[in-house]
Amino acid sequence: MLTATSRPSSGAEAEALAADYLARQGLRLLARNWRVRGGEIDLVCADGATLVFVEVRLRRSNAFGGAAASITAAKQRRLIIAAHDYLQRHARTARGRPCRFDAVLLEALCESKLRWLKDAFALP
Repeated sequence: MLTATSRPSSGAEAEALAADYLARQGLRLLARNWRVRGGEIDLVCADGATLVFVEVRLRRSNAFGGAAASITAAKQRRLIIAAHDYLQRHARTARGRPCRFDAVLLEALCESKLRWLKDAFALP
């Protein structure tokens, strides 16, 4: 069972595992934990010319639908808010670049339990 004090460390470990995995797949990490009022993006990466906004989800149980099911419409809206902010603040380097939203899903803090979903969702 996760305690209140272990959650942030598990989340940080999951994000580090995801960042390392994505780097080995050729993505370049641009930012971690991009936070704005109303939203947060775990990882911002570059996949060639494409900006990739990555949500990392760690779920040790499928009791409530697992990691993929936890990326609800409300969560997607918060990701979009943060992505818009990132694009505005980096307009000079982001202008004209394609963007996508990916998800890295983990069932445990183990790379063998990692799934990378490219284009996990699109803008409505």
